[in-house]
Amino acid sequence: MKKVLFVCLGNICRSPMAEFIMKDEISKRNCKANFVVASAGTSDEEEGNPVYPPAREELARHGISCAGKRAKKFTYSDYAEYDYILCMENSHVRDLRRVTGGDPDGKIFRLLDFSSAPHDIADPWYTRNFSLTYAEIEEGVRAFLDSLSKEI
Repeated sequence: MKKVLFVCLGNICRSPMAEFIMKDEISKRNCKANFVVASAGTSDEEEGNPVYPPAREELARHGISCAGKRAKKFTYSDYAEYDYILCMENSHVRDLRRVTGGDPDGKIFRLLDFSSAPHDIADPWYTRNFSLTYAEIEEGVRAFLDSLSKEI
């Protein structure tokens, strides 16, 4: 069983999109039973809020529901609970390394570090390009799962 946590700033756009794209992809690959998947934010400013409507709408365009998801903040105990903590950008990696004492177990990565073109996933709150965000997250999720294919 692999436990995966996706992380962005507020947990209302990128990381919940990643959570639900991952859940959809592992269902399609018939390996849903091998994973626990969730998401969190580095900030508590959105805690308790639902997924941002344009992010929710982008997921829905691809037949994915995120109903019931509420933002939560990453906590120190999350580090012990999850095997992989996949961030959307370098600033999140830095923030989590501060919280976890430098990532002693080597669990924290950017999602697109698993892709052929590692880079940050821009925040669609600012870019307004939710379709690009979706495509980049989907690419990262598939690359991440492919990297685990021998383990699952």
